[in-house]
Amino acid sequence: RVVLVTGANSGVGLALCHRLLEEDGRIHLCIACRSVQKSEATRDLILATHPAAQVSTVEVDLSNLASVLRAAQELRCRFQRLDFVYLNAGIMPNPQVNFKALWQGLLTGKMLHMLTTAEGMMTQTDRLTGDGLQEVFTTNLFGHFILVRQLQSLLCGNEKPSRLIWTSSSNARESAFSLSDYQHAKGQESYSSSKYATDLTSVVLNRKYNNQGLYSSVVCPGLVMTNMTYRILPFFLWKLLMPIMWLIRFFAKTYTLTPYNGAEAHVWLFKQKPEYLDLLVKYHSCTTGLGRCYVEPRKVNGKGASLARDTAEKLYQKLLELEKQILERYSDLLD
Repeated sequence: RVVLVTGANSGVGLALCHRLLEEDGRIHLCIACRSVQKSEATRDLILATHPAAQVSTVEVDLSNLASVLRAAQELRCRFQRLDFVYLNAGIMPNPQVNFKALWQGLLTGKMLHMLTTAEGMMTQTDRLTGDGLQEVFTTNLFGHFILVRQLQSLLCGNEKPSRLIWTSSSNARESAFSLSDYQHAKGQESYSSSKYATDLTSVVLNRKYNNQGLYSSVVCPGLVMTNMTYRILPFFLWKLLMPIMWLIRFFAKTYTLTPYNGAEAHVWLFKQKPEYLDLLVKYHSCTTGLGRCYVEPRKVNGKGASLARDTAEKLYQKLLELEKQILERYSDLLD
């Protein structure tokens, strides 16, 4: 089986690569990173642990849509099919903690909920890409969307089903998302908006492509200590907070903390038959206080399944309109 993983050079993506090879050493693992240097360094790191593994690389910067189109073209030339695509790469630029909201959460008894979902706690600043799009939206969702659309010939109509597995977040909240501002240019919670849009996109992709043998799922890795997380607070504060966080895990099962634990749902889906999965469920990596990993399915956040489907369809149409503009701009990169 051929498995493509974006954002494979660190965090959950790197842990996922190791765990997939532990599950099935016969897979062909293709790692997608933003630079050749990162790709090659990651490949060497994986081969040091799994020397017999088949590991190839592809360069793709998901915030640069010309790079996405070039990567898709390269993958189409290289492979006849893709069995799994883990859409894992993501960014959260310049995250800031809203200490006022945190204090209010303490006074209102919502502290544990805020600590497990980051609801109301986190703000981010965003910027425009060279394509004139919001960077978080493009990297976390739209670049992946373009990649999937360009790889349809490798994903659809195969003898066995192909799988899309998106890395979402417990911070994916309906309240942070608006169809009228689906790139989240006007707010300060671009990460949350992009992850909720990811959940919606997965819902509608199933409606469009299941009959062609392509299935989409979303996972939440929980709170994982990665480079992205460490940027939220000064490093010395994390040193002080870590013992507390290990204690919180007895009450908050989504405190997976390590990238290995965070990849639990990704790996669990690798072993499932997609036709039996609930299309409106997000699969959460969870860890008990004593460190046992397990997966918990939860409905995609929203006011109801019918509303989620309706919003997903409207978002999908907006993504298609934006895709049309991008393809017209980069027509010279198309076959």
